[in-house]
Parts: sequence; C-alpha cells; structure tokens
Amino acid sequence: MNIFVAKLNYDTYEDELRRAFEEFGKVDSAKIIMDRDTGRSKGFGFVEMPDDDEARAAISNLDNTELDGRTIVVKEAEDRRNKRRY
Repeated sequence: MNIFVAKLNYDTYEDELRRAFEEFGKVDSAKIIMDRDTGRSKGFGFVEMPDDDEARAAISNLDNTELDGRTIVVKEAEDRRNKRRY
C-alpha cells in the first residue's frame, strides 16, 4: 500500500520516516518530496508497505501523532492513474 504523509517537519529525514513506519511492519520505501529549485523538503512524502494490514495499522496509529515536533497527517495515497482531470 502506498501511504501519504503530510505536515512533516522540513528537517525530517527519510530514515526517520522509515523508522516510524517500521514499528508496524515491513517498509519497502520511504520518500520525502523535495523542491527541485531549493532542495528543501516540501513537507510531505510517501511510504510504501507491502502488507495492507500492517499499512492500515500504521495509518491508524500514526495519523494525528507527533513526529519531529509536528503533528502529521497519514492516509492511504490516492492512485494518480485513477484521478480525473477536468
């Protein structure tokens, strides 16, 4: 499952994000989105977990909790291929 994580501290690193989710199971990847012009974090990222049950546990336990001094938002990522464009 691909998980969207928002409101990240701009100083949070991918390994810290990965560790938070590894408490709930195997993590295939943890990626923080960076601004290509400034090289700074955009404050959101994605975590990929292969087991949907472990991913749901991570979402329910980490949503609205604190990570690096910020209350984060965690939810299942929307599939970009299925998004409608008007």
